[in-house]
Amino acid sequence: MPEDDTATRRQDQDGAWARDRDPGRASNADAGQAYAGGEHRGNGRNENRNERADRQWQELVQEIRVVQTGVQILFGFLLTVAFTPRFQELDDPDRTIYIITVVLGSLATGALIGPVAFHRIVSGRKIKPEAVTWASRLTMTGIVLLLATLVSALSLILRVTTDDHIVPLLVVGVLAWYLLCWFALPMWVRGRKTNGKDDPGDGKRPR
Repeated sequence: MPEDDTATRRQDQDGAWARDRDPGRASNADAGQAYAGGEHRGNGRNENRNERADRQWQELVQEIRVVQTGVQILFGFLLTVAFTPRFQELDDPDRTIYIITVVLGSLATGALIGPVAFHRIVSGRKIKPEAVTWASRLTMTGIVLLLATLVSALSLILRVTTDDHIVPLLVVGVLAWYLLCWFALPMWVRGRKTNGKDDPGDGKRPR
């Protein structure tokens, strides 16, 4: 038998003996080897940087689909308002609010469709992790613009249909609800559950 094969078999036997004697030490060694190979990211998943980017992109696409549906319905409704007879009866302040609402809706639509164009342009360039980062930023920008669009549209509808005196109270109340559901609650849960720990995907080696 060649000498190299004999040495390899001896190392395997020694490794098995070490695992039997000290399983904890063996598991730490295995984790270190996995990290060195780019597989262990410290987030409980055996995935390298590109695999993690692929998973995050799929998750982001699903999130964008949900938001895009609402934006498209709202934006389509806003575009039809200008062609209704009631629109001609609006006074100047209400028309100004309408224009602002349409512009905000258009900006939100652009930001939420942006990740699709971004991915298509950079596809095949081997920069998937960077694409995920920028797509995530565009998505969050679109969500903020959608929030502004909804508040502006609500303000316009309430000014036309209800007493102007209660409009600010209703708008502020709905805005507070949006901020609670979209930002405050997720941030509170993240801070409470992560307890200041490192981001699981930051690439730091687990202790």
